[in-house]
Amino acid sequence: MCGILVSTDSAVSLDSFRKGMDLLENRGPDSSRMIVTKEGVFGFQRLAIMGPGEEGMQPFEKDGNICVCNGELYGFEKMHAELVPEYTCVSGSDCELILPLYEKYGTDMFAMFDAEFVLVIYDGTKQDWIAARDPIGIRPMFYGKSESGSICFASTPEALMTIAEDIKPFPPGYYYADGQMHAYTEIEKAEIKKTKTVDSVCTEIHDLLCEGVRKRMQADMPVGYLLSGGLDSSLVCAIAQQYSKEPIRTFAIGMDIDAIDLKYAKQVADYIGSDHTEVIITKQDVIDALRPVIRQLASWDITTIRASIGMYLLCKYIHENTDVKVLFTGEISDELFGYKYTDFAPDAASFQTEAEKRIHELHMYDVLRADRCISSNSLEGRVPFGDLAFVHYVMGIDPAVKMNTYGIGKYLLRHAFEKDHILPESILMREKAAFSDAVGHSLVNDLKDYAETLYTDEQFEELSSRYTYRAPYTKESLMYREIFEEYYPGMAGMITDYWLPNREWEGCNVSDPSARYLSNYGLSGQ
Repeated sequence: MCGILVSTDSAVSLDSFRKGMDLLENRGPDSSRMIVTKEGVFGFQRLAIMGPGEEGMQPFEKDGNICVCNGELYGFEKMHAELVPEYTCVSGSDCELILPLYEKYGTDMFAMFDAEFVLVIYDGTKQDWIAARDPIGIRPMFYGKSESGSICFASTPEALMTIAEDIKPFPPGYYYADGQMHAYTEIEKAEIKKTKTVDSVCTEIHDLLCEGVRKRMQADMPVGYLLSGGLDSSLVCAIAQQYSKEPIRTFAIGMDIDAIDLKYAKQVADYIGSDHTEVIITKQDVIDALRPVIRQLASWDITTIRASIGMYLLCKYIHENTDVKVLFTGEISDELFGYKYTDFAPDAASFQTEAEKRIHELHMYDVLRADRCISSNSLEGRVPFGDLAFVHYVMGIDPAVKMNTYGIGKYLLRHAFEKDHILPESILMREKAAFSDAVGHSLVNDLKDYAETLYTDEQFEELSSRYTYRAPYTKESLMYREIFEEYYPGMAGMITDYWLPNREWEGCNVSDPSARYLSNYGLSGQ
């Protein structure tokens, strides 16, 4: 990951701007650059992954235009050959293509990208500022207003707070130009296609996911893979191993007393022949990580925080003990194929509406978690299930075919890889366990127990009543909210709501977001 900070206010305090840059250093520790112009200030903190030489350092400048981008443009060599063959690259950086593409296609280029990205451009000819974010929001960007009312952009709200206020997430699938937001795509609104056969659908799922993994394996720095032992991360690792000449490097984490998934992760690692590392954490590790995790997340959501602690500590271990710079992860599969709770969807239309909602909100939950846990430890995340062609196809599958009428969730994804035998049958057909539970049931229990020590019942009632927006409803949620408010006072609106199952559906009216409170959890957590 890299970090960007941009002010369109030329009178911005450079001292404040530099403080914001310092807060982005963990996203881009390799090098730093500021460009001060009469129109504004560009800042870039670099994590060098593609084209790591100095010539690939940003901001890029060309013919009076300036650009910073945190992103990956997949297949950029083909894009170069087909779209801007007249341009001669001077670095191996994919992001170097952005300015020549912009000069040729303008804002139409955003819909052409096969990429996960955020970027800001100053158009010197039009004297206009352009910003954009990828359709899913895999890369983070926030915007706010300076004291003079000028728009500013940053990779994190913490960095942006040094130069702006009224901070909001930049909406995925949008670009900013001419002083307004414009939608260039709504990836969650794919046209539903008539299904030929389940096998034909599974063939497409198989091929598109394999391609999504393959093209993300290109990197000029060492690559690793997060492996929980669940279906999604196991598939990503197994596919990657098929394309790799050497054993891939896999990493798993678990509590010291009841880690559910460590044994399954090891089964996968042994089966695919990866170079596998296990990281064991304790109750004290969990409690000690709470404040830094919430600070990095800029979220008060229960699910996000619980699931982030194990991921954050694993990424911290990788950063401190290995040379890995790029990490693959298995996020976004649930939103596409269904959670445990979507088994309770009353009909196909409801299933599809729920999927659209979850994809639309991804940037505030699982995608946010993956980015912050990885990038705060100076690593770059790769998310194959977020491949745009894959997401567009799966969202267009008839929801009646995606619903769990097969006796097991995510049947299409499982069936798509049955013939390959790249995973043990026991893993491919194993029911899902929630990640925070799988790290160890005690992780969530430890957090709840710790919150109980902080507040009496009377204190909980009094303190919770102070919040008018998404008021805490348990001592655990109050603990998270109070830590959040220390770092981000009055900014709770950056997150829409608590992540919970659709409580309007019969069987889903639960107050704890963990899937283990659903009646169909069964043997998932064993």
